[in-house]
Order: sequence, then structure tokens, then C-alpha cells
Amino acid sequence: MKPPLLLIGQGSQDDAYAAEFGRFVHRLRCRLDQTGADVSGGYLERATPRLSDSVASLVARGHHRLVALPLSLSRVSDDFPAAMAREQQRHPTLMYDYGRPLGPDPRVLALLAERLNDAATEISRPRALELAGARPRLRAVDSLPAEDYHAHVEPGDTAVVLVGEGSTDAAANAEIHRVSRLFWETHAYDFMTVETAFVSVTPPGVPGGLERCRRLGAKRVIVVPYLLFAGGLLERVWAQALAYGAGHPDLDIRCAEVIGDCETLADVVIDRYEEALQLVP
Repeated sequence: MKPPLLLIGQGSQDDAYAAEFGRFVHRLRCRLDQTGADVSGGYLERATPRLSDSVASLVARGHHRLVALPLSLSRVSDDFPAAMAREQQRHPTLMYDYGRPLGPDPRVLALLAERLNDAATEISRPRALELAGARPRLRAVDSLPAEDYHAHVEPGDTAVVLVGEGSTDAAANAEIHRVSRLFWETHAYDFMTVETAFVSVTPPGVPGGLERCRRLGAKRVIVVPYLLFAGGLLERVWAQALAYGAGHPDLDIRCAEVIGDCETLADVVIDRYEEALQLVP
């Protein structure tokens, strides 16, 4: 039997994020069940199940070696190794190996391209950024006057804003800029530019990224969240785009979805898991 896979999330009080994290853990459990590998998930903080509870459950079931994989697109903070070190103190027989973060795997970039293309697809009726329920979303609007219709916009007149989470770690922020450049050269080369923005902590924010695109002459801007799952961070991205769009009605602003729980993302995680196993002497 292979060692279990332990997915580690930072933790959030957001129910939507927790639900999607749980669905993704279940997807991986179904995928790896055929190989006899157990899968569990735990959070560092602010949500359940806590990492300590998940580790204790695995140890109680007889597992004393596992692969710990931070479910993260960017650099892993010091919180993750510190948390696993505490678990090893609680369970002296525990041994663990780390899996690499998920991004910027080429398949992750391809998923971003799918989300970008979904948001960029021309439809018969205009789309506007407006409140749909509690969240700012893109939806078709029937009642816009003819003069407010957005005409066809070529990719060369369309800019992309890739939005990362934002961190106090300069290297982590630099990694998001690197992802933007990789994404532009591999999947968005027909577009005017791919600018980088952050949800919080560090500039530029989403409005700053949109403003740069407007000054570069973009007629349409597509905001692409570099986030795994839906939740509070995605809502903040959309809300910032909504607020900026209200003051710039001539700029067609669209928002893409997050990467989300899907088979391709599971493929990346499983490859990281297998890679960690192969590195063990």
C-alpha cells in the first residue's frame, strides 16, 4: 500500500471555498482508491478539518509515513513546514515527504487559458458586469440600449489582468509576475498584454491593473483570477473589477472563473504525489 496523500490548505472561514476543497479531496480519494492510497485533507487555520486532526486520524489508521502536499499555486510559506514539524513532535513515529506546489505547471496554465477563453467568447447578446445575487458576476443583459452594446473586439485590443492573492513575501509576488509572462507567451500571445495584479496586501490591486490596461489603449479587459477555488477572494476580485467598471463604462470588463475542482487539476496533484514518492531513497 502506498503512503497516504495529505492535502494541506491554508484555511478560510469561507463556506464556498471549504466546500470546493472538500469536493476536490473526494475526487482525489476516488482517483487514488484504485492504487490503495488513502487521501485526506486538513487546514492550517480557521477551518475544519484541522491539519492536526487529519494527521491524528491517519496515524490512528496505521499510517506512519505520508506525502504532505500544500494545495497552493505559489511558493509555500514557512507556516507549512512549521505545522508539519509540530505534527512530528506529536507523533514521533511520523515520517513525511513534501510534494511541490501546483503552479505554474503547464496544465495549470492551460486551465487558465480555458477560463480566459470562456470569458472572451463572443455571444449574441451583450454581457455586463453586474450584481447577480450576492456576487458580482457576468451575465447576459436584455435591456441595454443599442448605444451601450459592446461591438466585436479583436484580441489585439483586449488585455488580460492576471490576479494573484498577494503576499508580504516579495519572492512570492515575483512568482505571480513570472506566471503572467509565461501565460502571455504560451496561451495569450494574441492579446495586447497580460498585466499582473493582486487581491490584497501588495500593489497593484485589481483597479491598478485595469487602469494600466486602459492607458495602454485596451478596449476590453479580461480579469483572470490565479486562484484555485471560488470563495471570498474571488468575490473581492470581482467586486474590485465591478467598482472600477462603474467609473469607466466605455471599457468592456469581463471576469473569468477560478481554476476550480476538475480532473486536470487532480492530474497535476497526482503527479506531484508520485514525484514525491520517487524522490524517496
